[in-house]
Amino acid sequence: MNRRNFVRDNLILSGALSLGTAGLFAQNTRANNKVPEVSETFKLKYAPHLGMFKASAGDDPINQLNFMADMGFTAFEDNGMKGRSIQLQEQMANTMEKRDITMGVFVAHEISWNKPNLTNGDASLREKFLKEIKESIEVAKRVNARWMTVVPGHVDLRLRKGYQTANVVESLKRACALLEPHGLTMVLEPLNFRDHPGLFLTDSPQAYEICKAVDSPSCKILFDIYHQQIQEGNLIPNIDASWEEIAYFQVGDNPGRKEPTTGEINYKNVFEHIHSKGYQGIVGMEHGNSRPGKDGEQAVINAYKASDTF
Repeated sequence: MNRRNFVRDNLILSGALSLGTAGLFAQNTRANNKVPEVSETFKLKYAPHLGMFKASAGDDPINQLNFMADMGFTAFEDNGMKGRSIQLQEQMANTMEKRDITMGVFVAHEISWNKPNLTNGDASLREKFLKEIKESIEVAKRVNARWMTVVPGHVDLRLRKGYQTANVVESLKRACALLEPHGLTMVLEPLNFRDHPGLFLTDSPQAYEICKAVDSPSCKILFDIYHQQIQEGNLIPNIDASWEEIAYFQVGDNPGRKEPTTGEINYKNVFEHIHSKGYQGIVGMEHGNSRPGKDGEQAVINAYKASDTF
């Protein structure tokens, strides 16, 4: 018997006892909406997020996770996981374990979008950041996460860049001392100048330099292909140059930040390249849907199927 079919059938059987209506979701959805029973799995671990399949799965996060698994997705990411109730975190973790879904990133700390955070060396801001990292360790344990997103914040216009870099590196080293004993990794996300003007971390070479300076398995790069297409382009060579420090990818096409095949990025080539290099990590689907409703959600699934054929 196909393993995914076995898992699905057992979940449907046990769901009425353990999860109520959520456990019966996949069965009812297929009956009412003629959704394919189970999709073949993808070559890479593409990770949807809550809301991406809401029209098909409804509002309930557990139903959405089951729908993702039924559609062949084997990973999931949730920027807002830290803000969810402990009860919901545990329910989501249990569902992911049952459905063989790997938990991806969540945001580890409060990000300062319009003022300095880790860049200016302020001791109180550094301690606040470290406190939030400690809190995130507990969340990661609860939901079986290995990665958490960190963004150093806005530039400090009163400090030269070298001093800001030193301040960021020192804060990250202290965070790594907290993360390393638990085998957890913070991934630094460079963001583009157009969508997030004024942020300190923007380029993959800059992130690479910082990770080398921190020199810890708990500090790596989140290479968001959408952001780096806007910021620097030259995607595959820059991926290769940063490869040993990349721990996580996110995607979105440009322009529009929608699913692959809707913009200028040849995601089939990019996915094939990182797969050929032996990448076994997660590819976060950090984008919106180009069309609304169930048809738009099916278009997202179809786009990943088309981009994953290599």
